[in-house]
Amino acid sequence: MNDAADLPRSELAESIERLDEMPGFLEAALDAVPPDEVLSRPAVGEFSLVEQACHLRDLEREAYLVRVRRMLSETLPTLENFDGVAVANARNYMTQDARIAAQEFAAARRELTAMLAAMRPGDLERQAIFDDKRITLREFVAMMEAHDRGHRDEIERLIEALEDL
Repeated sequence: MNDAADLPRSELAESIERLDEMPGFLEAALDAVPPDEVLSRPAVGEFSLVEQACHLRDLEREAYLVRVRRMLSETLPTLENFDGVAVANARNYMTQDARIAAQEFAAARRELTAMLAAMRPGDLERQAIFDDKRITLREFVAMMEAHDRGHRDEIERLIEALEDL
């Protein structure tokens, strides 16, 4: 994994492009799985495909968008954590519609990438406090990309496990 500081300004467009790809990847994963298998969990403690879609939607709307807005508009904000497991349990993701969650995730991701694309020079160096550390928006973008990669890997393993059944 690249260090977040390795994301030079010239690579912002590439980062946005990679972030833009995640909703399509999720949609393709949903297309690859029979509708009755979106609730299947690959192992105890791992998300099903519907839980993946709901988690990505909620994280995007309630954490990423909020954090980026705050970093762009406030001086050194302290960013809240997002407990994905607690949110999943509280909202009972297993009863939700994976396709709707994926569509809502895609809409929120479009909003996020549009916000990133509209940044002014120097905005990547804006800072916040996150997990008791000072981070730049440049580092936060890299963290979002890393999170997407982790979920891509989880979803790919899930689909492989379902194919093996």
